[in-house]
Amino acid sequence: MRRLMNLRPNRGSGLLLGILPFVALLIAYLVASDIRMADNPNDKLLPGMSVFADAVQQFAFQEDKRSGDIILWSDTAASLQRLGIGLSLAALGGLVFGILTGVLPYGRATLSPLIAALSMIPPLAILPILFIIFGLGELSKIVLIVIGIAPFVMRDIGMRVGELPAEQLIKVQTLGASTWQTIVRVVLPQMLPRLIDAVRLSLGPAWLFLIAAEAIAATDGLGYRIFLVRRYLAMDIILPYVVWITLLAFVMDLLLRQISRRAFPWYQRA
Repeated sequence: MRRLMNLRPNRGSGLLLGILPFVALLIAYLVASDIRMADNPNDKLLPGMSVFADAVQQFAFQEDKRSGDIILWSDTAASLQRLGIGLSLAALGGLVFGILTGVLPYGRATLSPLIAALSMIPPLAILPILFIIFGLGELSKIVLIVIGIAPFVMRDIGMRVGELPAEQLIKVQTLGASTWQTIVRVVLPQMLPRLIDAVRLSLGPAWLFLIAAEAIAATDGLGYRIFLVRRYLAMDIILPYVVWITLLAFVMDLLLRQISRRAFPWYQRA
């Protein structure tokens, strides 16, 4: 008897099954929208597809009369710049301090308690403090992303270093390698693909911190725009922006996955 747990979809049926939930959500939205629009043609909670099309046309393809910019693209550029800088700094700090705590016992004894404490602090709770210290400009938003992501990356890399086979470290020291050579030749190459995985897992929280910071203090950005129009119940703008943010996060995850596959094929096989 073939058990359900042993059945595997092929590539085509797997793709179809993955699309089905999105189609179901779209159909459910269209039905609910039609019901509400029948009662109130000016309903703002669940606008129709034509309303979405007009909003996308205005924000994604027409220049703003005051600024001369195409709003969606200028917001996207501002948010991606903040997110890119914040994630890059968090990844670099996470890699350096993660390796230090994983390889060096003195580093682990000194830094691990601090990193563990930092990882327990809700980043959004200290957002007002960051605004007071760094002001309302770009720096405070980037620092929020770094503080929110870096401790997680540090702890993850530190644990991954601890999982390396002890035989590797013993053999390389037997061959005369110094601590620095061991880190550069043995530890670092094996941690780079794991760093990419950690960054991929951090994309969701990073977007959360970015949007929260932009919602409170910004003059552009995807989060700023969403919270600017919410006072008008402009779901025709909010929902496309949410879908766009989701798509950007998906593309970023896909790009990181492809970089890992091409740069570290041995890691994917393992």
